[in-house]
Amino acid sequence: MPKILERLVSQLKAKGMPENKAYAVATSQQQKAGNLKKGTQELTEKGARRQGMGAAGRAKDRAAKAGGGKAGDYVYSKKTNRATRR
Repeated sequence: MPKILERLVSQLKAKGMPENKAYAVATSQQQKAGNLKKGTQELTEKGARRQGMGAAGRAKDRAAKAGGGKAGDYVYSKKTNRATRR
């Protein structure tokens, strides 16, 4: 199973979602986002790039898209899984 999917499953389970439902929701959301091929748990090209970024890179990328600027302008907080502008 791809690490990007494992991470989302663990986050959902930490919020109290049962494991089987967490896998279903995570798979569906990753397919919807274009990170997994439809009907599978196989990474797309985009998914492989995002997985390679790691959690910090993805958080910085999300923050940069939402707030403007470059991903390098943001600092990642492991505790909150968020990135804030320097």
